[in-house]
Amino acid sequence: MKNHRLSSLFSGVSRKILAIGPGIFCIGYTIGTGSVTSMTKAGSLYGMRLLWVLVLSVFFSWVLMEAFGRFAAVTGYTSIYGFKKFLKWGNYWAILVIAGIVMGQWSCLSGILGLTSSAVYEILRLFIPSLAGFEYLMIIGIATVLISLLYALLLVGRYSFFEKILIVFVTIMGVSFLLSMFIVFPDPSEIVSGLIPSIPAGGHLMVAAFVGTTMAAPTFVVRPLIVKAKGWGADSLKDQSRDAFVSALLMLIISGSIMAAATGALFHEGRSVTEVLDMVYALEPVAGKFAVALFMVGAMSAGISSIFPILMVLPLLIGDYKRGKMDIKSKTFKILTAIACLVGMIVPLLGANPVAAQITTQVANVFVLPLVIAGIIMLINKKDLLGGQAAGWLLNGGLISAFIFSLAISYTGFLAMLDLFS
Repeated sequence: MKNHRLSSLFSGVSRKILAIGPGIFCIGYTIGTGSVTSMTKAGSLYGMRLLWVLVLSVFFSWVLMEAFGRFAAVTGYTSIYGFKKFLKWGNYWAILVIAGIVMGQWSCLSGILGLTSSAVYEILRLFIPSLAGFEYLMIIGIATVLISLLYALLLVGRYSFFEKILIVFVTIMGVSFLLSMFIVFPDPSEIVSGLIPSIPAGGHLMVAAFVGTTMAAPTFVVRPLIVKAKGWGADSLKDQSRDAFVSALLMLIISGSIMAAATGALFHEGRSVTEVLDMVYALEPVAGKFAVALFMVGAMSAGISSIFPILMVLPLLIGDYKRGKMDIKSKTFKILTAIACLVGMIVPLLGANPVAAQITTQVANVFVLPLVIAGIIMLINKKDLLGGQAAGWLLNGGLISAFIFSLAISYTGFLAMLDLFS
C-alpha cells in the first residue's frame, strides 16, 4: 500500500513536470553556464545590487513567453514563419532575426562548452588532486566526450525525448543551486536593497550580460515551435499561460539562488570570479567539498541544459522559416547540429578563459532582442488572426515596456563593448 502511494505521488509529480515541457525548453535556452557565470560574477563583485535587473528581465521574459505562446496556440503559426508571412518586408525581418539569434547563440555555445568542461574538470580535481597539471588536455577530452554524447542524443530525433533529457538536467541544476544558496545564505537586507535600481561603477557589462542571458531572444522565438510540438491549440490557452508563468518563476528562483550563493560565499570575502577555479575554491572554506561539488554539478547541468537546445537552434529556425514546423529528423538537421558541435569546441581548443569568454559573448544576445519584440508586438495585435485573443492594453503595456527596456539594454551593451575593446 505504501509503495503504491509513493508510486502514485511520483507519477503525479512527473505529470506536472511534463506539463510544463515548453517552459523547460525555455529554461534550457535561458539558464545555462552563461547565467551561472553572470550571476556568480555579479554576486561576487556587487552582492545583490543587480537583483533588480534580474527581476525586470524575468518579468519581461514572462510577458514575451505569454505573447509568443498565445500567438502560436491561437493561430497555429510559428514566430519566424509569422514574421515572414504577415509583416511588411517580412522576408528580411525573418532572416535578420535568424542571423542575429544564431550569431549570438553560436558565440555563446563555445564559452558554455568550455565552462562546462572546466566545471567537470574542477569537480574531478577536487577529489583527485593528482589531475593537476593536465588541465588543457583534460578539458579538451571532457569537451569532446560531452559534445559527442549530446550529438548522439540529438540523433534520436523525438521532441518528447529531448524534453525529458532537459527536465532531468534542469531539475538537477535547480536543486543544486537552491541547496548551495541555503548553505551560504546572504543577509535578507541585502536582497531587499538589491531591488532598488542602481548600476555600480563598472557594472554596465554585467547588466547587459544579465539581460542577454535572461531575456534570451531564442527563448521566445523558438517557443511557438515547442508549443506546436506539444500539441497545444486555442483550447490550451490556460496551459500555455501557466507554463509561461511557471517557467519565468523558475528562472527567477534559480538565477537568484546563484547570485545569492555567490554573495554569501564570495562578496563579503572581497573575492571576485575570474576563473572557474575561483567558483570552486572560494566556496570550499565556507561550505566544504560537498557543497562545492553540489554547486559545480549545478553548473555542469546548466551547461548541458543550454548546449542541448543551442545545438538545435539553426535547423529549428530554418525549419520555422520554410514550413513553420520543427524539423528534427532531416539530413539538414544532422549536418547543421554537427557544424554547431565543431563551433562549440573553439574555446576549449584555444584554451581561452571560459569565464571571460562567456560573459563577453552573452552581451551579443541583446542586440537582436528589440527586433524580436517589435515583431511580436505587430503579430499579437492582428485581430484578423487572433480575434478576441489579440493583445489587450495590459499585454501591450508589458510588450511596449519590454521593447523600451531592450533598447536601453542594447545601448548599454554597445557602450560596454566599446569600453571592453577600447
